[in-house]
Amino acid sequence: MPVPTTVIALPVLVPEQQHFDPFIPTVYGNIDYRRWQSQLERIDEILRTGRVEATFQRLALADRDTREKAAAEKEQRAFRSLSTSEQEIAQRMSSQALRCNLARTLTGESFRKFACHLAESPLLQWFCGIGRLDTVHIPGKSALQRYSEWIPEPEMRQVVDSLLTAATQINPGKKDAGLDLAEPLDVAAYFVDTTCAKLNIHFPVDWVLLRDAARTLMKATILIRDRGLKARMEEPKDFLKRMNQLCIRMTHARRKKDGKRKRKAVLREMKKLSKVIAGHAQRHQELLEKHWQETDLKEGEARQILGRIEVILERLPHAVKQAHERIIGERQVSNEEKILSLYEGHAAVYVRGKAGAEVEFGCQLLLGECRSGVIVDWELVCGVPQGDTKMLDRSLERLAGGEQDRTPQEIGGDRGFDSKANRGKLEAKGIYNGLCPRDPGELKKRMKESDFVALQQRRSQTEARISIFKNSFLGAPLTSKGYANQNLEVAWSVLTHNLWVIARLPRGQAKALAKAS
Repeated sequence: MPVPTTVIALPVLVPEQQHFDPFIPTVYGNIDYRRWQSQLERIDEILRTGRVEATFQRLALADRDTREKAAAEKEQRAFRSLSTSEQEIAQRMSSQALRCNLARTLTGESFRKFACHLAESPLLQWFCGIGRLDTVHIPGKSALQRYSEWIPEPEMRQVVDSLLTAATQINPGKKDAGLDLAEPLDVAAYFVDTTCAKLNIHFPVDWVLLRDAARTLMKATILIRDRGLKARMEEPKDFLKRMNQLCIRMTHARRKKDGKRKRKAVLREMKKLSKVIAGHAQRHQELLEKHWQETDLKEGEARQILGRIEVILERLPHAVKQAHERIIGERQVSNEEKILSLYEGHAAVYVRGKAGAEVEFGCQLLLGECRSGVIVDWELVCGVPQGDTKMLDRSLERLAGGEQDRTPQEIGGDRGFDSKANRGKLEAKGIYNGLCPRDPGELKKRMKESDFVALQQRRSQTEARISIFKNSFLGAPLTSKGYANQNLEVAWSVLTHNLWVIARLPRGQAKALAKAS
Protein backbone atom coordinates (compact mmCIF):
# COMPACT_ATOMS: atom_id res chain seq x y z
CA MET A 1 0.00 0.00 0.00
CA PRO A 2 1.57 3.37 -1.01
CA VAL A 3 2.73 5.66 1.77
CA PRO A 4 0.47 8.78 1.98
CA THR A 5 2.33 11.97 1.14
CA THR A 6 1.47 15.57 1.92
CA VAL A 7 0.76 17.63 -1.20
CA ILE A 8 2.34 21.08 -1.06
CA ALA A 9 1.31 23.81 -3.47
CA LEU A 10 4.67 24.86 -4.89
CA PRO A 11 5.08 28.51 -5.91
CA VAL A 12 5.98 29.57 -9.44
CA LEU A 13 9.59 30.66 -9.80
CA VAL A 14 10.33 34.13 -11.17
CA PRO A 15 13.13 34.70 -13.70
CA GLU A 16 16.37 35.57 -11.94
CA GLN A 17 18.65 38.38 -13.02
CA GLN A 18 21.81 37.07 -14.68
CA HIS A 19 25.16 38.17 -13.28
CA PHE A 20 28.52 38.31 -15.00
CA ASP A 21 30.74 35.76 -13.30
CA PRO A 22 34.53 35.97 -13.54
CA PHE A 23 36.27 33.44 -15.75
CA ILE A 24 37.60 30.32 -14.07
CA PRO A 25 41.38 30.23 -14.58
CA THR A 26 42.69 27.41 -16.76
CA VAL A 27 45.10 25.21 -14.85
CA TYR A 28 47.60 22.98 -16.66
CA GLY A 29 49.70 20.15 -15.31
CA ASN A 30 47.28 19.02 -12.59
CA ILE A 31 45.01 16.22 -13.75
CA ASP A 32 43.29 15.94 -10.34
CA TYR A 33 42.18 19.58 -10.45
CA ARG A 34 40.86 19.20 -14.03
CA ARG A 35 38.89 16.11 -13.00
CA TRP A 36 37.50 18.02 -9.99
CA GLN A 37 36.52 20.92 -12.29
CA SER A 38 34.86 18.65 -14.86
CA GLN A 39 32.98 16.89 -12.08
CA LEU A 40 31.60 20.17 -10.72
CA GLU A 41 30.68 21.30 -14.25
CA ARG A 42 28.80 18.06 -14.86
CA ILE A 43 26.96 18.30 -11.51
CA ASP A 44 26.08 21.92 -12.34
CA GLU A 45 24.60 20.72 -15.64
CA ILE A 46 22.60 17.98 -13.92
CA LEU A 47 21.20 20.44 -11.35
CA ARG A 48 19.95 22.73 -14.12
CA THR A 49 18.80 20.30 -16.82
CA GLY A 50 17.36 17.78 -14.37
CA ARG A 51 15.27 20.49 -12.67
CA VAL A 52 16.79 19.47 -9.32
CA GLU A 53 17.73 23.05 -8.45
CA ALA A 54 14.31 24.37 -9.49
CA THR A 55 12.60 21.71 -7.35
CA PHE A 56 14.75 22.67 -4.36
CA GLN A 57 13.91 26.36 -4.84
CA ARG A 58 10.17 25.69 -5.03
CA LEU A 59 10.22 23.52 -1.93
CA ALA A 60 12.29 26.10 -0.04
CA LEU A 61 9.89 28.91 -1.00
CA ALA A 62 6.85 26.83 -0.05
CA ASP A 63 8.41 25.98 3.32
CA ARG A 64 9.26 29.66 3.91
CA ASP A 65 5.73 30.77 3.00
CA THR A 66 4.28 28.20 5.41
CA ARG A 67 6.51 29.32 8.28
CA GLU A 68 5.83 33.03 7.67
CA LYS A 69 2.10 32.42 7.46
CA ALA A 70 2.15 30.48 10.75
CA ALA A 71 4.14 33.27 12.42
CA ALA A 72 1.72 35.86 11.06
CA GLU A 73 -1.31 33.98 12.41
CA LYS A 74 0.41 33.62 15.78
CA GLU A 75 0.98 37.37 15.98
CA GLN A 76 -2.53 38.02 14.58
CA ARG A 77 -1.37 40.12 11.68
CA ALA A 78 -2.05 39.86 7.95
CA PHE A 79 0.20 37.54 5.94
CA ARG A 80 2.00 39.40 3.17
CA SER A 81 3.09 37.40 0.14
CA LEU A 82 6.63 37.84 -1.11
CA SER A 83 7.12 40.53 -3.72
CA THR A 84 8.88 39.69 -6.98
CA SER A 85 12.20 41.12 -5.82
CA GLU A 86 11.96 39.33 -2.45
CA GLN A 87 11.11 36.06 -4.17
CA GLU A 88 14.06 36.45 -6.52
CA ILE A 89 16.38 36.98 -3.54
CA ALA A 90 14.86 33.94 -1.77
CA GLN A 91 15.36 31.83 -4.91
CA ARG A 92 18.97 32.93 -5.20
CA MET A 93 19.64 32.21 -1.52
CA SER A 94 18.01 28.77 -1.85
CA SER A 95 20.18 27.99 -4.86
CA GLN A 96 23.26 29.14 -2.95
CA ALA A 97 22.27 26.97 0.04
CA LEU A 98 21.85 23.93 -2.21
CA ARG A 99 25.17 24.34 -3.98
CA CYS A 100 27.16 25.21 -0.85
CA ASN A 101 25.84 22.10 0.91
CA LEU A 102 26.69 19.91 -2.07
CA ALA A 103 30.21 21.32 -2.41
CA ARG A 104 30.89 21.05 1.33
CA THR A 105 29.72 17.44 1.39
CA LEU A 106 31.90 16.62 -1.62
CA THR A 107 34.97 18.12 0.04
CA GLY A 108 34.14 16.57 3.44
CA GLU A 109 35.16 19.78 5.24
CA SER A 110 33.73 21.40 8.35
CA PHE A 111 31.72 24.63 8.17
CA ARG A 112 34.69 26.75 9.22
CA LYS A 113 37.21 25.08 6.92
CA PHE A 114 34.89 25.11 3.91
CA ALA A 115 34.21 28.84 4.40
CA CYS A 116 37.96 29.47 4.12
CA HIS A 117 38.25 27.11 1.13
CA LEU A 118 35.34 28.86 -0.58
CA ALA A 119 36.96 32.27 -0.09
CA GLU A 120 40.15 31.23 -1.90
CA SER A 121 38.74 29.04 -4.69
CA PRO A 122 37.31 30.69 -7.84
CA LEU A 123 36.07 27.27 -8.98
CA LEU A 124 33.97 26.74 -5.84
CA GLN A 125 32.72 30.34 -6.01
CA TRP A 126 31.51 29.70 -9.56
CA PHE A 127 29.80 26.44 -8.60
CA CYS A 128 28.12 27.98 -5.53
CA GLY A 129 26.94 30.99 -7.56
CA ILE A 130 28.70 33.65 -5.50
CA GLY A 131 31.48 34.66 -7.90
CA ARG A 132 31.24 38.33 -8.98
CA LEU A 133 33.45 40.71 -10.91
CA ASP A 134 33.28 43.45 -8.27
CA THR A 135 32.81 42.18 -4.70
CA VAL A 136 32.57 38.58 -3.56
CA HIS A 137 30.48 37.92 -0.44
CA ILE A 138 31.47 34.62 1.17
CA PRO A 139 29.06 33.00 3.68
CA GLY A 140 30.60 32.33 7.09
CA LYS A 141 30.42 29.15 9.14
CA SER A 142 27.13 30.23 10.79
CA ALA A 143 25.51 30.89 7.41
CA LEU A 144 26.73 27.51 6.13
CA GLN A 145 25.20 25.82 9.15
CA ARG A 146 21.87 27.54 8.41
CA TYR A 147 22.16 26.33 4.81
CA SER A 148 22.45 22.74 6.06
CA GLU A 149 19.00 23.14 7.70
CA TRP A 150 17.41 25.07 4.83
CA ILE A 151 14.53 22.63 4.25
CA PRO A 152 13.35 19.65 6.35
CA GLU A 153 14.09 16.02 5.56
CA PRO A 154 10.73 15.13 3.88
CA GLU A 155 11.31 17.90 1.32
CA MET A 156 14.88 16.66 0.78
CA ARG A 157 13.41 13.29 -0.16
CA GLN A 158 11.39 15.03 -2.85
CA VAL A 159 14.55 16.66 -4.21
CA VAL A 160 16.29 13.27 -4.39
CA ASP A 161 13.16 11.84 -6.00
CA SER A 162 13.20 14.56 -8.68
CA LEU A 163 16.82 13.66 -9.51
CA LEU A 164 15.91 9.98 -9.85
CA THR A 165 12.95 10.90 -12.06
CA ALA A 166 15.16 12.94 -14.37
CA ALA A 167 17.73 10.15 -14.54
CA THR A 168 15.18 7.42 -15.35
CA GLN A 169 13.37 9.40 -18.07
CA ILE A 170 16.08 9.69 -20.68
CA ASN A 171 15.54 9.64 -24.44
CA PRO A 172 18.99 9.11 -26.01
CA GLY A 173 19.43 10.67 -29.45
CA LYS A 174 16.77 13.34 -29.02
CA LYS A 175 17.45 17.02 -28.51
CA ASP A 176 15.58 17.10 -25.21
CA ALA A 177 17.76 14.42 -23.65
CA GLY A 178 17.41 15.61 -20.08
CA LEU A 179 20.57 14.67 -18.23
CA ASP A 180 22.20 13.51 -21.48
CA LEU A 181 22.91 10.00 -20.23
CA ALA A 182 23.79 7.20 -22.63
CA GLU A 183 21.21 4.93 -21.01
CA PRO A 184 18.36 5.70 -18.60
CA LEU A 185 18.97 4.82 -14.97
CA ASP A 186 17.92 1.20 -14.39
CA VAL A 187 16.03 0.82 -11.10
CA ALA A 188 14.53 -2.58 -11.87
CA ALA A 189 16.95 -4.33 -9.50
CA TYR A 190 17.11 -3.28 -5.86
CA PHE A 191 19.91 -4.17 -3.44
CA VAL A 192 19.45 -3.39 0.24
CA ASP A 193 21.56 -3.64 3.38
CA THR A 194 21.82 -2.05 6.83
CA THR A 195 24.74 -0.60 8.74
CA CYS A 196 25.49 1.54 11.79
CA ALA A 197 25.89 5.31 11.45
CA LYS A 198 28.27 6.12 14.29
CA LEU A 199 27.47 9.12 16.46
CA ASN A 200 29.97 11.58 17.88
CA ILE A 201 30.07 10.15 21.41
CA HIS A 202 32.85 8.70 23.54
CA PHE A 203 32.89 5.10 24.67
CA PRO A 204 29.89 4.77 27.03
CA VAL A 205 31.45 4.27 30.48
CA ASP A 206 28.84 4.54 33.24
CA TRP A 207 30.73 6.74 35.71
CA VAL A 208 32.07 8.94 32.90
CA LEU A 209 28.47 10.00 32.22
CA LEU A 210 28.43 11.57 35.69
CA ARG A 211 31.57 13.51 34.81
CA ASP A 212 29.95 14.71 31.56
CA ALA A 213 26.90 15.91 33.48
CA ALA A 214 29.05 17.80 35.99
CA ARG A 215 30.99 19.54 33.24
CA THR A 216 27.94 20.62 31.29
CA LEU A 217 25.99 21.83 34.34
CA MET A 218 28.88 23.75 35.89
CA LYS A 219 29.94 25.36 32.60
CA ALA A 220 26.36 26.52 32.07
CA THR A 221 26.29 27.78 35.66
CA ILE A 222 29.47 29.77 35.04
CA LEU A 223 27.84 31.44 32.02
CA ILE A 224 24.86 32.46 34.17
CA ARG A 225 26.99 33.72 37.09
CA ASP A 226 29.15 35.79 34.72
CA ARG A 227 25.96 37.74 33.88
CA GLY A 228 25.47 38.74 37.52
CA LEU A 229 22.80 36.13 38.34
CA LYS A 230 24.16 34.29 41.39
CA ALA A 231 22.86 31.89 44.00
CA ARG A 232 24.83 30.96 47.08
CA MET A 233 27.35 28.21 46.30
CA GLU A 234 31.05 27.41 46.11
CA GLU A 235 32.99 28.29 42.99
CA PRO A 236 31.77 26.10 40.09
CA LYS A 237 35.37 25.28 39.13
CA ASP A 238 35.86 23.69 42.56
CA PHE A 239 33.09 21.21 41.79
CA LEU A 240 34.74 20.38 38.47
CA LYS A 241 38.05 19.83 40.25
CA ARG A 242 36.49 17.50 42.80
CA MET A 243 34.73 15.48 40.09
CA ASN A 244 37.97 15.14 38.13
CA GLN A 245 39.75 13.91 41.25
CA LEU A 246 37.07 11.27 41.77
CA CYS A 247 37.42 10.18 38.13
CA ILE A 248 41.17 9.72 38.63
CA ARG A 249 40.54 7.66 41.75
CA MET A 250 37.99 5.53 39.90
CA THR A 251 40.48 4.88 37.11
CA HIS A 252 43.29 3.79 39.44
CA ALA A 253 41.02 1.73 41.71
CA ARG A 254 40.75 -0.98 39.05
CA ARG A 255 44.47 -1.79 39.37
CA LYS A 256 44.43 -2.20 43.16
CA LYS A 257 43.96 -5.40 45.12
CA ASP A 258 40.54 -4.50 46.56
CA GLY A 259 39.51 -2.62 43.42
CA LYS A 260 35.85 -3.61 43.31
CA ARG A 261 35.12 -2.32 46.81
CA LYS A 262 37.03 0.93 46.20
CA ARG A 263 35.19 1.56 42.92
CA LYS A 264 31.88 1.23 44.77
CA ALA A 265 33.05 3.71 47.42
CA VAL A 266 34.19 6.23 44.78
CA LEU A 267 30.90 5.92 42.90
CA ARG A 268 28.97 6.71 46.10
CA GLU A 269 30.98 9.92 46.43
CA MET A 270 30.33 10.75 42.77
CA LYS A 271 26.60 10.25 43.29
CA LYS A 272 26.56 12.65 46.24
CA LEU A 273 28.56 15.24 44.36
CA SER A 274 26.32 14.92 41.29
CA LYS A 275 23.26 15.58 43.44
CA VAL A 276 24.81 18.77 44.85
CA ILE A 277 25.87 19.95 41.38
CA ALA A 278 22.39 19.29 39.97
CA GLY A 279 20.82 21.35 42.77
CA HIS A 280 23.06 24.35 42.14
CA ALA A 281 22.47 24.16 38.39
CA GLN A 282 18.69 24.00 38.86
CA ARG A 283 18.68 27.11 41.07
CA HIS A 284 20.70 29.04 38.51
CA GLN A 285 18.40 27.78 35.76
CA GLU A 286 15.42 29.27 37.62
CA LEU A 287 17.30 32.56 38.06
CA LEU A 288 18.07 32.82 34.36
CA GLU A 289 14.52 31.91 33.41
CA LYS A 290 13.13 34.79 35.50
CA HIS A 291 15.77 37.49 34.92
CA TRP A 292 17.38 36.77 31.52
CA GLN A 293 16.11 40.10 30.17
CA GLU A 294 18.28 41.90 32.72
CA THR A 295 21.44 40.38 31.24
CA ASP A 296 23.28 40.96 27.95
CA LEU A 297 22.11 37.58 26.64
CA LYS A 298 19.84 37.40 23.61
CA GLU A 299 16.69 35.34 23.86
CA GLY A 300 18.15 32.56 21.71
CA GLU A 301 21.34 32.43 23.80
CA ALA A 302 19.38 32.26 27.05
CA ARG A 303 17.14 29.54 25.62
CA GLN A 304 20.22 27.58 24.57
CA ILE A 305 21.69 27.66 28.10
CA LEU A 306 18.36 26.76 29.69
CA GLY A 307 17.85 23.86 27.30
CA ARG A 308 21.36 22.57 27.95
CA ILE A 309 20.70 22.42 31.70
CA GLU A 310 17.22 20.96 31.28
CA VAL A 311 18.40 18.04 29.14
CA ILE A 312 21.14 17.05 31.60
CA LEU A 313 18.87 17.38 34.65
CA GLU A 314 16.32 15.15 32.95
CA ARG A 315 18.79 12.40 32.06
CA LEU A 316 21.13 12.55 35.06
CA PRO A 317 18.93 10.43 37.40
CA HIS A 318 18.82 7.65 34.80
CA ALA A 319 22.61 7.79 34.41
CA VAL A 320 23.09 7.61 38.19
CA LYS A 321 20.74 4.63 38.44
CA GLN A 322 22.50 2.87 35.58
CA ALA A 323 25.93 3.35 37.19
CA HIS A 324 24.56 2.12 40.54
CA GLU A 325 23.07 -1.00 38.98
CA ARG A 326 26.21 -1.96 37.07
CA ILE A 327 28.96 -1.01 39.57
CA ILE A 328 27.39 -1.27 43.04
CA GLY A 329 24.59 -3.73 42.33
CA GLU A 330 26.71 -5.68 39.79
CA ARG A 331 23.60 -6.24 37.68
CA GLN A 332 23.27 -6.03 33.91
CA VAL A 333 21.19 -3.32 32.23
CA SER A 334 19.35 -4.19 29.03
CA ASN A 335 20.29 -2.34 25.85
CA GLU A 336 16.78 -0.88 25.62
CA GLU A 337 17.18 0.86 29.01
CA LYS A 338 20.86 1.75 28.68
CA ILE A 339 21.96 5.39 28.36
CA LEU A 340 24.97 5.71 26.06
CA SER A 341 25.21 9.49 25.95
CA LEU A 342 23.69 12.41 27.83
CA TYR A 343 23.71 14.49 24.65
CA GLU A 344 22.51 11.93 22.08
CA GLY A 345 19.67 10.26 23.92
CA HIS A 346 18.65 8.20 20.88
CA ALA A 347 22.06 6.49 20.57
CA ALA A 348 21.76 2.71 20.71
CA VAL A 349 23.98 -0.37 20.93
CA TYR A 350 24.26 -1.97 17.50
CA VAL A 351 25.55 -5.55 17.82
CA ARG A 352 27.66 -6.23 14.73
CA GLY A 353 29.54 -9.38 15.68
CA LYS A 354 32.39 -8.58 13.30
CA ALA A 355 36.14 -8.63 13.83
CA GLY A 356 37.19 -5.29 15.28
CA ALA A 357 33.57 -4.18 15.69
CA GLU A 358 31.75 -6.51 18.04
CA VAL A 359 29.38 -3.67 18.92
CA GLU A 360 28.98 -0.12 17.60
CA PHE A 361 27.21 2.87 19.11
CA GLY A 362 24.98 4.98 16.92
CA CYS A 363 21.88 4.70 14.71
CA GLN A 364 20.83 1.93 12.39
CA LEU A 365 20.93 3.02 8.75
CA LEU A 366 19.27 1.27 5.82
CA LEU A 367 20.54 1.93 2.29
CA GLY A 368 19.08 0.60 -0.95
CA GLU A 369 20.80 1.01 -4.30
CA CYS A 370 20.21 0.11 -7.94
CA ARG A 371 22.72 -1.60 -10.25
CA SER A 372 24.60 1.61 -11.10
CA GLY A 373 25.18 2.40 -7.40
CA VAL A 374 22.63 5.22 -7.10
CA ILE A 375 20.88 5.16 -3.72
CA VAL A 376 17.11 5.02 -4.25
CA ASP A 377 15.98 4.64 -0.63
CA TRP A 378 17.30 5.12 2.90
CA GLU A 379 16.10 5.18 6.51
CA LEU A 380 17.84 6.30 9.71
CA VAL A 381 16.35 4.54 12.74
CA CYS A 382 15.89 6.54 15.93
CA GLY A 383 16.69 4.51 19.03
CA VAL A 384 16.91 0.72 19.37
CA PRO A 385 17.86 -1.09 16.12
CA GLN A 386 15.03 -2.88 14.41
CA GLY A 387 14.86 -6.16 12.53
CA ASP A 388 15.89 -6.02 8.88
CA THR A 389 12.71 -7.89 7.97
CA LYS A 390 10.54 -5.01 9.22
CA MET A 391 12.67 -2.37 7.50
CA LEU A 392 12.37 -4.09 4.12
CA ASP A 393 8.59 -3.77 4.09
CA ARG A 394 8.77 -0.02 4.87
CA SER A 395 11.41 0.47 2.18
CA LEU A 396 9.23 -1.12 -0.49
CA GLU A 397 6.30 1.09 0.59
CA ARG A 398 8.44 4.21 0.19
CA LEU A 399 9.57 3.10 -3.27
CA ALA A 400 5.96 2.61 -4.36
CA GLY A 401 4.67 5.84 -2.81
CA GLY A 402 7.03 8.43 -4.34
CA GLU A 403 6.62 10.65 -7.39
CA GLN A 404 6.94 7.51 -9.51
CA ASP A 405 6.17 3.92 -8.61
CA ARG A 406 9.68 2.49 -8.35
CA THR A 407 8.69 -0.95 -7.11
CA PRO A 408 11.60 -3.13 -8.23
CA GLN A 409 11.30 -6.21 -10.40
CA GLU A 410 13.92 -8.11 -8.41
CA ILE A 411 15.58 -7.64 -5.04
CA GLY A 412 18.83 -8.83 -3.51
CA GLY A 413 19.83 -8.85 0.15
CA ASP A 414 21.49 -10.86 2.90
CA ARG A 415 19.79 -13.42 5.12
CA GLY A 416 18.83 -10.76 7.66
CA PHE A 417 15.97 -9.66 5.37
CA ASP A 418 14.64 -13.18 4.78
CA SER A 419 11.45 -14.24 6.54
CA LYS A 420 8.30 -16.13 5.69
CA ALA A 421 6.25 -12.92 5.72
CA ASN A 422 8.67 -11.13 3.39
CA ARG A 423 8.74 -14.06 0.98
CA GLY A 424 4.96 -13.94 0.79
CA LYS A 425 4.88 -10.16 0.26
CA LEU A 426 7.47 -10.29 -2.51
CA GLU A 427 5.54 -13.06 -4.24
CA ALA A 428 2.28 -11.11 -3.94
CA LYS A 429 3.90 -7.99 -5.47
CA GLY A 430 5.49 -9.94 -8.31
CA ILE A 431 9.05 -9.16 -7.19
CA TYR A 432 11.70 -11.81 -7.82
CA ASN A 433 13.09 -12.88 -4.44
CA GLY A 434 16.89 -12.73 -4.45
CA LEU A 435 17.22 -12.58 -0.66
CA CYS A 436 19.66 -15.05 0.84
CA PRO A 437 17.65 -17.75 2.69
CA ARG A 438 18.36 -18.43 6.36
CA ASP A 439 18.01 -22.20 5.86
CA PRO A 440 21.28 -23.68 4.53
CA GLY A 441 19.35 -26.40 2.72
CA GLU A 442 17.16 -23.85 0.95
CA LEU A 443 20.25 -21.83 0.05
CA LYS A 444 21.84 -24.88 -1.54
CA LYS A 445 18.75 -25.41 -3.71
CA ARG A 446 18.54 -21.75 -4.77
CA MET A 447 22.20 -21.65 -5.76
CA LYS A 448 21.17 -23.66 -8.80
CA GLU A 449 19.16 -20.67 -10.10
CA SER A 450 21.26 -18.44 -12.34
CA ASP A 451 19.21 -15.30 -11.58
CA PHE A 452 19.56 -15.84 -7.83
CA VAL A 453 23.32 -16.37 -8.09
CA ALA A 454 23.68 -13.20 -10.19
CA LEU A 455 21.77 -11.15 -7.61
CA GLN A 456 23.82 -12.53 -4.73
CA GLN A 457 27.07 -11.80 -6.55
CA ARG A 458 25.95 -8.22 -7.23
CA ARG A 459 24.75 -7.85 -3.63
CA SER A 460 28.32 -8.11 -2.36
CA GLN A 461 29.04 -4.74 -4.01
CA THR A 462 26.50 -3.08 -1.72
CA GLU A 463 28.98 -3.50 1.16
CA ALA A 464 31.46 -1.39 -0.79
CA ARG A 465 28.75 1.17 -1.60
CA ILE A 466 27.97 1.52 2.11
CA SER A 467 31.66 2.04 2.88
CA ILE A 468 31.97 4.73 0.17
CA PHE A 469 28.84 6.49 1.38
CA LYS A 470 29.79 6.47 5.06
CA ASN A 471 33.46 7.39 4.71
CA SER A 472 33.39 9.81 1.76
CA PHE A 473 29.99 11.52 2.09
CA LEU A 474 28.26 10.96 5.43
CA GLY A 475 31.32 10.99 7.64
CA ALA A 476 32.17 8.70 10.53
CA PRO A 477 31.05 9.74 13.05
CA LEU A 478 28.12 12.04 12.26
CA THR A 479 28.99 15.60 13.28
CA SER A 480 25.46 16.99 13.57
CA LYS A 481 23.57 16.88 16.88
CA GLY A 482 20.09 15.49 17.47
CA TYR A 483 18.18 12.91 15.46
CA ALA A 484 16.36 15.47 13.29
CA ASN A 485 19.60 17.12 12.15
CA GLN A 486 21.29 13.75 11.65
CA ASN A 487 18.38 12.51 9.56
CA LEU A 488 18.65 15.65 7.44
CA GLU A 489 22.42 15.19 7.11
CA VAL A 490 21.86 11.67 5.75
CA ALA A 491 19.45 13.08 3.14
CA TRP A 492 22.01 15.70 2.03
CA SER A 493 24.67 13.01 1.80
CA VAL A 494 22.38 10.82 -0.34
CA LEU A 495 21.69 13.70 -2.75
CA THR A 496 25.39 14.55 -3.04
CA HIS A 497 26.34 10.90 -3.50
CA ASN A 498 23.75 10.38 -6.23
CA LEU A 499 24.88 13.49 -8.11
CA TRP A 500 28.47 12.25 -7.85
CA VAL A 501 27.53 8.82 -9.23
CA ILE A 502 25.30 10.12 -12.05
CA ALA A 503 27.94 12.67 -13.08
CA ARG A 504 30.34 9.75 -13.68
CA LEU A 505 27.92 7.75 -15.87
CA PRO A 506 28.53 7.68 -19.67
CA ARG A 507 26.94 10.56 -21.54
CA GLY A 508 24.72 10.24 -24.60
CA GLN A 509 26.72 12.67 -26.74
CA ALA A 510 29.95 10.89 -25.91
CA LYS A 511 28.40 7.58 -26.94
CA ALA A 512 27.14 9.04 -30.21
CA LEU A 513 30.57 10.50 -31.05
CA ALA A 514 32.21 7.17 -30.25
CA LYS A 515 29.88 5.36 -32.67
CA ALA A 516 30.45 7.98 -35.37
CA SER A 517 34.22 7.63 -35.10
